[in-house]
Amino acid sequence: MKYPNQYRLMSPGFTLIEMAIVLFIVALLMGGLLPTLTSQIEQRRNSDTSKQLNEIKDALIGYAVINGRLPCPASPTSNGAESPVGGGNCTNFYNGFVPAATLGLSGTTDSSGFLIDSWGNRIHYAVTLWTWNSPTPPTPPNVPYVFTTTNGMSTVGMSNFPTTGTPHLQVCSTAISATGSSCASSLVTLTSSPGVPVVIYSTGKNGAYGGTGPDEAENPNPKSADNDRVFVSHLPTGSGAPNGYFDDIVIWISPNVLINRMVAAGKLP
Repeated sequence: MKYPNQYRLMSPGFTLIEMAIVLFIVALLMGGLLPTLTSQIEQRRNSDTSKQLNEIKDALIGYAVINGRLPCPASPTSNGAESPVGGGNCTNFYNGFVPAATLGLSGTTDSSGFLIDSWGNRIHYAVTLWTWNSPTPPTPPNVPYVFTTTNGMSTVGMSNFPTTGTPHLQVCSTAISATGSSCASSLVTLTSSPGVPVVIYSTGKNGAYGGTGPDEAENPNPKSADNDRVFVSHLPTGSGAPNGYFDDIVIWISPNVLINRMVAAGKLP
């Protein structure tokens, strides 16, 4: 059947209009869905990174149970291995990275062998450099770097572990008025005395090394490589918050958790 010429001429016009309508609807849908999709992607990255940090935490405890010490952090030039190999006097106690190679951790690494988070940033690991100085014989002899020296914890003994003050790492809810060794007050201190032996953290989506606000600037520690054992952790905030933008994800290992696991494994009396 043949159609009159007028119908054949009109058909392309209607097709273009229909296409324009479809494209307009698609644009509206995409405009509404993109923010939601972006938000879901970021939520997934946050969730995956939090899970990753907890896996690292478990690996560190397992390493301590097997080896009688915590590993040293990886240095910027150690390709994901602890520095130095064998522990003791760590190259970077407070501003190193997760020693993925030493821990035997699988996961995504960068070209230099460092474990990275969901945003492609290296994951940080800090460990206490607490040293036991024997007051008088016959107490245990001096033991430097108790928690990273092989059998250092068992040599010193639990009864001599610090229970007061701030000799270990400290985690605060704000960097305001914090020093290199303590938070401004107990009201903003998230870790109970004497602090914690381990802090693990991701610098988040912005990967800000040194931070964009005072709270992020505390992670990683800016005051002095081995003299600043204070970190900051709280819920994410935007750039308009009093202490600026913050998206770091921070977890830690309490001394009680570490000690209990080592006691259960027979590594501590």
